[in-house]
Amino acid sequence: QVQLVESGGGLVQAGGSLNLTCAASGRRFSNYAMGWFRQAPGKEREFAATVNWYGGSTNYADSVKGRFSISRDNAKSTVYLQMNRLKPEDTAVYYCAAGTYSTQWSEYGYWGQGTQVTVSS
Repeated sequence: QVQLVESGGGLVQAGGSLNLTCAASGRRFSNYAMGWFRQAPGKEREFAATVNWYGGSTNYADSVKGRFSISRDNAKSTVYLQMNRLKPEDTAVYYCAAGTYSTQWSEYGYWGQGTQVTVSS
């Protein structure tokens, strides 16, 4: 089992920045790729970013590429999502997930409870 707890969400104006943090506990953190997904009201959960087990490979959704940056610290069992130049359409609940290096949510077996990000125009 892996337990994931996200933090760092909040309300920010368009053009601003937020840094999300996901702290993991339980099984060995470095065994897993880590992903960030998001879900806006009335929409399906969508992929945002993923990082492989040692941080050497990353992948981003086109909608966030160049604005978001995912990173991990295996010594701290933590993964981060730095979000810059935020847009109102980035408003969503953001979820941290542990699993296989993939853009598909079904490849991740462990999920956090989510943190709300709201971007005002």
